[in-house]
Amino acid sequence: MHARGFTLMELMVVIAIIGLVTAGVLIKFRGNSRDTQLDQEAQRLDALFDYTREQAELQTRDYGFRINETGYSFVVFDVLGNQWRPVDEDDALRERELPPDVKTDLVVEGRKVVLTRKRSGKELDDFAPQVMIFANGDVSSFELALQRLDTDKIARLYTDDQTNVRLLLPGEVKQDNPPVRAAAAK
Repeated sequence: MHARGFTLMELMVVIAIIGLVTAGVLIKFRGNSRDTQLDQEAQRLDALFDYTREQAELQTRDYGFRINETGYSFVVFDVLGNQWRPVDEDDALRERELPPDVKTDLVVEGRKVVLTRKRSGKELDDFAPQVMIFANGDVSSFELALQRLDTDKIARLYTDDQTNVRLLLPGEVKQDNPPVRAAAAK
């Protein structure tokens, strides 16, 4: 008996088929993959709001949030100077840049805010916040949308009825009954 193996041509056809199937699977998963950079930026903002809220309550100071087309920062109200100023003493609340292909939309107290680029001169009104974080932990009503340009992926941060800051990553939907704030539950 003569044993017969696979020919080189048969092996090449099988490898080509496996390659095509693998490429199709990769394209399918890549098309539905999460936008990790957008998710991370939204989660960072959510964590920073929680942190700022805690700092406001602990220090009994009013904080604020400012955002423009290119970045965002947190500010604090200086009682002695009677003005808003950057939070220089806390590196966690430093000014941050947004990814260049992320568009922002902000609605405060039901009104859309026109976001403009930061001016070169630092005038007093440059530090006036758009969103307030009060010393008692309350946050003014707002909704911030971060959207990747040329896609429909949108992450949203918003306040609920109890002034808790909520996060919706792309693809998630609003909850009807959001959970009670962790600090209030204790």
